[in-house]
Amino acid sequence: MGVLLRLYVITSLPFNYKFLLHAHSHTALLGWIYLGLTTLVYKCFLESAEKPKLYKRIFYFTNICIVGMLITFPIQGYALYSIIFSTLFLFASYWFAWFAIKHIPAHFKKRFSWKLIKTSIWYLVISSIGPWAIGGVMSTLGSTSIWYKTSIYFYLHFQYNGWFILALLGLLFFIFEERGVQFNSQKLKSIVFLLNFGIIFTFFLSVLWFQPPKIFYVLGGIGAIAQLLAFGDLYFLLQNQFSFIKEKFDEKSLLLLKIASILMVIKLIMQLFSAHSYFAKLAFRLPDFVIGYLHLVFLGIVVTTMLAFLKYFKLLHLPKSFVWIFLIAFFTTEALIFYKATAIWLGLPFLSGYYNFLTVLSCLFPVAVGVLFFKQVKSLYLSA
Repeated sequence: MGVLLRLYVITSLPFNYKFLLHAHSHTALLGWIYLGLTTLVYKCFLESAEKPKLYKRIFYFTNICIVGMLITFPIQGYALYSIIFSTLFLFASYWFAWFAIKHIPAHFKKRFSWKLIKTSIWYLVISSIGPWAIGGVMSTLGSTSIWYKTSIYFYLHFQYNGWFILALLGLLFFIFEERGVQFNSQKLKSIVFLLNFGIIFTFFLSVLWFQPPKIFYVLGGIGAIAQLLAFGDLYFLLQNQFSFIKEKFDEKSLLLLKIASILMVIKLIMQLFSAHSYFAKLAFRLPDFVIGYLHLVFLGIVVTTMLAFLKYFKLLHLPKSFVWIFLIAFFTTEALIFYKATAIWLGLPFLSGYYNFLTVLSCLFPVAVGVLFFKQVKSLYLSA
């Protein structure tokens, strides 16, 4: 679907661009990242609760909702059937949240890793306020209202800053705890406070596009600084454990984790700059900066870290060919997206055949995922 969206710019295609964009974003976030994270959370924390039948019901119901969105969004966009399936998915996520919090085994409850996971699940629930609000906004104020985009950004913000990133941090600390690594409890509390403070206040950065009062810029900037401090503290806390990480993760997973760490620093710096009115207006005027930023977070930080953890817990094989094709696709397409925005911003010469290059390089993503998928099928066949 991502390739078709890129292809749409260079040739006429018999589909609605916005409809497919909705399908692409929903399937990528919910069908890939959400399922990956919930699988990891179940594997680490909930498998010992011995409720496999209940979890399977949640899993199958969730997949029915995702397939429903995959089929209906390209056909009708936001309309009756796609809204039904996306609404049912919200209930599926609530079902999983209830299942996780209700059935977490007692020996996990006081662990720092579970506190992070539990908080991330609450952010998952909070993020759903966005989709609920969209229906009301569209029926009363319409899709041109500032509240329409704000509802979408509210959802995205608490998904990736809250649910995705905190869940991944929780899984990282689970690995440390299982290996007997201990940390200063006061330092952990300080980091959690800064993380949550940053998550809540950086939401104000998501509404700067409509040029709100100056206080919004100040609050967003404070949130960006809090996140920067939180991850700075986290770096120094984990500094002594880098040798442990090198020992426990294989070469491919380590590469993915290193890339995710570098991109996280870039993300934090970009957030800090976006608190300035000039850069906030620039991002609104040049949406490629926003598109590049979102792909940087989802593909460069969340997916790479999730893949490393799926490999660590033996839930996924990571072929070297997949890793390299995926990384080439990611870095080249990101470079082109940011180049276009920068070229327009600074008046640089525009690359001839830009859209053709972007489309061809985007084709590497389904090739990479195809390699990943068939390697899993092959390994399952051989082990059967």
